[in-house]
Amino acid sequence: MSEATADIGLVGLAVMGQNLVMNMNDNGFTVAVFNRTTEKVDAFLEGPAKGSNVIGFHSIEEMIQSLKRPRKVMFMIKAGSAVDALIEEIVPHLEEGDIIIDGGNSHYPDSERRYKYLKDKGLRFIGSGISGGEEGARHGPSIMPGGDESAWPEIRPIFQAIAAKSDDGEPCCDWVGDGGAGHYVKMVHNGIEYGDMQIICESYHLMKSLLKMEADDLAPIFEEWNKGPLDSYLIEISAKIFAYKEDGKPLVDQILDVAGQKGTGKWTGISALDMGMPLTLIGEAVFARCLSALKEQRVTVSKHYPEEIPEFTGDSKEFIEEVRQALYASKIISYAQGFMLMQAAAKEFGWKLNYGSIALMWRGGCIIRSKFLGKIKAAYDKNKDLESLLLDDFFKGELQGCISGWREVVATAAKHGISTPCFSTSLAFFDGYRCERLPANLLQAQRDFFGAHTYERLDQPRGKFFHTNWTGTGGDVSSSTYNA
Repeated sequence: MSEATADIGLVGLAVMGQNLVMNMNDNGFTVAVFNRTTEKVDAFLEGPAKGSNVIGFHSIEEMIQSLKRPRKVMFMIKAGSAVDALIEEIVPHLEEGDIIIDGGNSHYPDSERRYKYLKDKGLRFIGSGISGGEEGARHGPSIMPGGDESAWPEIRPIFQAIAAKSDDGEPCCDWVGDGGAGHYVKMVHNGIEYGDMQIICESYHLMKSLLKMEADDLAPIFEEWNKGPLDSYLIEISAKIFAYKEDGKPLVDQILDVAGQKGTGKWTGISALDMGMPLTLIGEAVFARCLSALKEQRVTVSKHYPEEIPEFTGDSKEFIEEVRQALYASKIISYAQGFMLMQAAAKEFGWKLNYGSIALMWRGGCIIRSKFLGKIKAAYDKNKDLESLLLDDFFKGELQGCISGWREVVATAAKHGISTPCFSTSLAFFDGYRCERLPANLLQAQRDFFGAHTYERLDQPRGKFFHTNWTGTGGDVSSSTYNA
């Protein structure tokens, strides 16, 4: 094809890629497509794309020749080395100012590296998180682009047209920040998703084990919860899951209790450790999946420590409301921790993140979409430098209304031997975060005693360090200090 007619090229025709292409087509954009297995191109053109304006090619070079300048090429392929290999293959066919967009689930350090590498070659790189699964890709995902900001005006019309829209019509897509910022925000989104799913599972576990509730009993409860502050995609689908039957029996009861994971929750936890941020709820959510994977060991251990759950003697209706409060409070803590992590990352990498805008991007299209995110946007719109969501008046009021029920649930779970790692750790974080003086003074004394690591004093300015010869034989030389 000699004439450049396509608005954007897309490489990778798996389900997500195909659905994004059709979404772009529906919004009036001409898309050129290529797939390494060229049979997929032909099948796509004869199948879902039949009768559309989509143009298919059997070579990358031909696809690129069809693109309007500056050329925009989007990858929807497996993250990792395949992305680097495709970049090397495509770069010789591009010219200065052209744009490469990685829409896969790449790790943010890779996006940071690719951004710098391509910038040196005069090319512009966008690393964009995309959430919403197959349905979101087809009808409107949440899109989190970062990388070379000069490319944003070029891709903005396409991305904001295909993105989900919030209740007030705003696209769930905006510029995130330089380098790997887009994929970092998507990583945190996925970590929060891990947390949301686990606290919902803990609610289910408590009502099933303690109150002996069946799936048919749980479906209407989750439907009711979805009408209030917990209104969200994950609560909505949980209600539908409980109601779904196979051969007259709830399918959820036939599913093996072993959870899978693709690693993004782990990445979030590792980043939190690197930043020194207490992302406790998401960390426990990842470990809960790891524990679930030890199925055979759990079966063995359960025979040594038989489950003996004491009969619940309280008011069931009251306890269900307390579980709802524990779920809501834990959700607030999870998001507060997630935004604290993003603030730390922004400081570390020099990104200018707009937290209200990020909350808006998550309002629709993505897996964690919920009305709750509108309150987060409002909090950051009111104070863009808000240190923690727990200091916002709305969230402060909501937490205070949940504390009693939250404590009751965690205590009841412990007394009855039911594991609720995320409910428990979120409450522990809350109690630690609101504690003016923690016992870390003893911990620091221990470190100084055995390793001469020094300590600061209450009666001296911050940043001034002291060492004590605790035994009278240790000497006065202190260890060098460093931060983990």
